[in-house]
Amino acid sequence: MASSAQDPTPTWFTPKRLLMIFCVINTLNYVDRGAIASNGVNGNLEICDDSGICTAATGIQGDFHLSNFQDGVLSSAFMVGLLIASPIFASLAKSHNPFRLIGVGLSVWTFAIAGCGSSFDFWSIAICRMLVGVGEASFISLAAPFIDDNAPVEQKTAWLATFYMCIPAGTALGYVYGGLVGGQFNWRIAFWGEAILMLPFPILGFIMKPLQLKGFTPMESKLIPTSNECGEVFLIDGEMLAGDQGFIRGSKSPSILRNHITRFSKDMLELLRDQVYVINVLGYISYNFVIGAYSYWGPKAGYSIYHMSNADLLFGGITIVCGICGTLAGGLILDKMTSTISNAFKLLSGATFLGAIFCLIAFCFRSLSGFIVLFSIGELLIFATQAPVNYVSLHCVKPNLRALSMAISTVSIHIFGDVPSSPLVGILQQSSFPAQDHINDWRKTALCLTSIFFLAAIIWFIGIFLRSVDLFNEPDDDQSSIRREQRRPLLEDTSYEA
Repeated sequence: MASSAQDPTPTWFTPKRLLMIFCVINTLNYVDRGAIASNGVNGNLEICDDSGICTAATGIQGDFHLSNFQDGVLSSAFMVGLLIASPIFASLAKSHNPFRLIGVGLSVWTFAIAGCGSSFDFWSIAICRMLVGVGEASFISLAAPFIDDNAPVEQKTAWLATFYMCIPAGTALGYVYGGLVGGQFNWRIAFWGEAILMLPFPILGFIMKPLQLKGFTPMESKLIPTSNECGEVFLIDGEMLAGDQGFIRGSKSPSILRNHITRFSKDMLELLRDQVYVINVLGYISYNFVIGAYSYWGPKAGYSIYHMSNADLLFGGITIVCGICGTLAGGLILDKMTSTISNAFKLLSGATFLGAIFCLIAFCFRSLSGFIVLFSIGELLIFATQAPVNYVSLHCVKPNLRALSMAISTVSIHIFGDVPSSPLVGILQQSSFPAQDHINDWRKTALCLTSIFFLAAIIWFIGIFLRSVDLFNEPDDDQSSIRREQRRPLLEDTSYEA
C-alpha cells in the first residue's frame, strides 16, 4: 500500500542537484523578463529626424506598431497570470503532487514562450505573456518549499539565497541575451531559444518519479482502505467514508469544487490570523514598493540629478552586482546567526534600516562618485533581506501551508508593492514640485521614496517581539491517519553530495 512512497530515491537525484535544477529554471524565468525589456527584443518604432533621415522600426514594438502604453503592458502582462494562478497552484498542491504541478506549470510556460515567438499582433503576444505568468506561478509557489525541505539544516537560508540570487543574475543575462539574439537575428528567435532551453525541465517533471513535499499527503495516501465492523472504510482528504461513499463523493465534481473552496478559505483565514506572517508580508510590501519604483524610475532620476549619460548601464550594473552579493550574504549571515524567525526579523530590520540610511545619504550627495559608492553599499544591505524574508514565510506556517504562504506573499508584494509604486511616484514627481526645478524635484522624490524603507524596517522590527514558533516540523492534523514514512520528502537523506 505504501510501497511507492518507500521506493528508494534515484541515486543521481541528490538535494544539491535539485537546487541546481531549480536555480537553472529560476534563471530562465528571469532571463525572459530581461529579454523582453532589452532593446534587441523590445525594439522601437520608426524614428525620423528633422532632416528626414529615418531609423528603421525594430523588435516587437516596431513589427506590431505598438504605442508606448501597449509596449508597457507587454512588460507586465505576465503578472496577470502570475497573480491569479499562484494561489490556485498552491491550493491544488494539497490534492495533486506538487512536483507534477511544477511540470504542468513549466509546460504552460514553454508553450506560452514559443507562442510569443509565433505571435502576429498585440493581443496574441499579450495573451501569451499572461500565460507565461500562469506557467511561472506553479514554480514560484512550490520551488522554495522543496528547497527548504531538502537543504541541510545549517544551510537552509544559504540555499534559499542561492535560489533567489538567480533573480538579478537571470535578469542581467536576459538583457544581454535579448540584445545579442534579437539584434543579430530576430526577436522571435530569442523567444524560441528560451522555449528550447526550458523544454527538458517540464519533461523531467513528468517522467521523473514524483517528489513529495513535507506536509503534503502523497496521492496514493489520499485513498486508504481500512476495515471495521461495518465493512471497508476509506480515508479521503482526511475524512473517513464507509463503503462506496468515497466513490460516490468522487463522482460529484461540484462537491469537490466546494471542498476545494472551503479548504482554501480555511487556509487563508489561518494565514491572516498568523501575526508573524502578516507582519512579515507587510514589511515585504513596503520594501518592494521602493524596489519596484527604483527599478523603473532609478535610471531617469540618476540621469536628471547627476546628468549620467549611461544611467541604464550604471544602475543596472549596481543592481546586478549588489543583488547577487547581497542576497548570498544575507543567507550566509542568517545561517551563522542560527536560522530562527526572531533572528531573521533582526537581520531584516537592521539591514533595511542601515541600507535606507546609505541610500538617503547617497541621494543627498552632489558628486556622482560619492553617490555610486554610498548607493552601492545601501543596495548591498537592502538585498540582504531576500533569503530571510522568504525563510520567515516558509517557517512561520505549518508545512502544508508553505505553498500558499509563498503564493499569497508574491501576490501581495506585487498588488500592493511594485505595481502601484511606479505610477504613484510619477504622480508625486509631477504634482509636488515646480517643473522648473527639475534637478531638485527628482532628488526630493528619490528621498521621499527611499524613506519608505524605514517603514519596512519598523514593521520588521515589531516582528522581533512577536511570539514566533518555527512550525517546520509541526504535523498536519489531516495526516494523523497516514504513516510517517508516507509523507516524508523523497529527498530526505543524509547525503548532500552532488
